[in-house]
Amino acid sequence: MAIFLTHAAFADHVNTTFRVLLDGAESIELELTELSELKVTPHQERFSIVFRGPKEKYLGQGTRRIDHDQIGEFDLFIVPIGADERGVYYEASFNRLLEGT
Repeated sequence: MAIFLTHAAFADHVNTTFRVLLDGAESIELELTELSELKVTPHQERFSIVFRGPKEKYLGQGTRRIDHDQIGEFDLFIVPIGADERGVYYEASFNRLLEGT
């Protein structure tokens, strides 16, 4: 069953840990560090989230299997957007049509 990931769902989990599931039993922890403002028009809604991961393990752009203790497992397309002394940053953007449009 697909999980409907909403702005509200992520709002409750800023500054919490998400895990990217890799091959085998390996995983990498990412922290949800940013949640953009929700922008809603009559036909669509848009927002983005930013994760920070470790500098030692770089994840390229792509769809990743993500797990969170409260949200559960879901697939998410993430894109690396920068790095600093604290880690590597990845962004996921959401742009969806509203029902009935």
